[in-house]
Amino acid sequence: MTEPHDRRRGETGPPAQHGRRRLIGLVAAITATVAILGTLGYFWFASLVPSTYSVMDLGYAEGGGDPTTGHAHGGLSIATLTGPDSRPDVAVTLIAREESYALASGERVTGYTVNHTSPGPLVRATVGQLVEVTLVNDDVSDGVSLHWHGVDVPNAEDGVAGVTQDAVAPGGSHVYRFRAEQPGTYWYHSHQASEEQVMGGLYGALVVDPRQPAAGQNDVVVPVHTYAGRRAAAGRTGTQRIVATPGDQVRLRLIDTDSAPLRATVTGTPYRVVAVDGRDLNGPTDVTDPAVVVAAGGRVDLGVTVPTDGKAVRLDLGAGSAVLVGPPSAADPGPRESAATLDLLSYGTPRPTELVTAAQHPDRTFELSVGRRPAFVDGRPGLFWTMNGHTFPDVPMFMVRYGDVVVMTVKSSSSQPHPMHLHGHHALVLSRDGVAASGSPWWTDSLEVENGQSYVVAFRADNPGIWLDHCHNLKHAADGMIAHVAYEGYTTPYRVGGSAGNDPE
Repeated sequence: MTEPHDRRRGETGPPAQHGRRRLIGLVAAITATVAILGTLGYFWFASLVPSTYSVMDLGYAEGGGDPTTGHAHGGLSIATLTGPDSRPDVAVTLIAREESYALASGERVTGYTVNHTSPGPLVRATVGQLVEVTLVNDDVSDGVSLHWHGVDVPNAEDGVAGVTQDAVAPGGSHVYRFRAEQPGTYWYHSHQASEEQVMGGLYGALVVDPRQPAAGQNDVVVPVHTYAGRRAAAGRTGTQRIVATPGDQVRLRLIDTDSAPLRATVTGTPYRVVAVDGRDLNGPTDVTDPAVVVAAGGRVDLGVTVPTDGKAVRLDLGAGSAVLVGPPSAADPGPRESAATLDLLSYGTPRPTELVTAAQHPDRTFELSVGRRPAFVDGRPGLFWTMNGHTFPDVPMFMVRYGDVVVMTVKSSSSQPHPMHLHGHHALVLSRDGVAASGSPWWTDSLEVENGQSYVVAFRADNPGIWLDHCHNLKHAADGMIAHVAYEGYTTPYRVGGSAGNDPE
């Protein structure tokens, strides 16, 4: 028998059967929708970051091979890990303001200053001296702090709002004290709302001289910063001259204060890379063609000799910024581009290093792998950075004990380079992409990891506390590319958010 045909719907069978089918389909669609929305709701809720929290409660503990390691709660407060309490050899007051100001080259900028300038005053000390810096917040509404980038200070002096101190509110002040232990080129910058404040100009240079400086050497500090698209060297855009006599030895201290790598070329004379991130290289040799790349947040010291042929030394810093070194009338040799890049992995002369031997049998072995994937972060959907496959706030905390030898593999598969900055320690580069370091020992605190690269580094855990290990592309850090190295037995009394409004990134 042929079933009746419903011409309106192109269906066959009794009307009741059609209704049941439609109801089942509707229930299935509603169930699937609820399941999808429920799943999205779960991930949305799980991604929410509390308005205030301790970094001790963030993410998960990585033991580096020690199965007994967990998140540390209780213990000694890092607020006790301060610098010496004695009469300082160098005492400086730095006043942070939010204002419109003029660069050294005359352009007007709206942002942040230190003592009414950007960059702020150069802080200079000699090895062994006790440095005391009083930070005063005149009117920066979000609060301020100062981090001593590359200086392995005691943890309470590290200047990270919400981790090692509370942000300094308008009208308030905070005193930092640390002994200058290691000669080199460093810098200071805000670590409160740092993406906005550092980009806006709240930074300055710090130089620690050796007890016996090199005789007859000129010293030029070149912090490089981009103000609203205008690249400046020491606060001056365009081409500037540094006066020096033919035959002079000049040390050019390059500081990359931006969030992207700095590519520098030298024309008119060979150059030597004499230091990286505040550590002198062993047996640097003359370089004539390759450019040198400075990681974001990193420092490279170049040694040059002013030529005697009537020309200046030209240092090109990209984006129309350059420095000429020589007599006032010395000819400009003109800009030059180089496709080649100096490879620090093989540059300089090898020298036995105790840590290389110790790293063959490390106490802790970690991996820090940077990636990117769709996710929710603090309730926002998007394409977010991952640390070991996890998005913020589920970030790793690498747990160590005092005296541990730590080996860490740092790699990126995120389509972008990442300048990874470990606070409070310098790491020794052991290899890159499986190729062992063969030049001078390369110590670093700001390591540019290109997409697809893998570095193996080692450091000794000899500076107790809770330390950030984050990307110094400050936008990346603000979006959650943050991990921590924490010593067992220590805790912090400070909280992100809260009444102080702490916002370290």
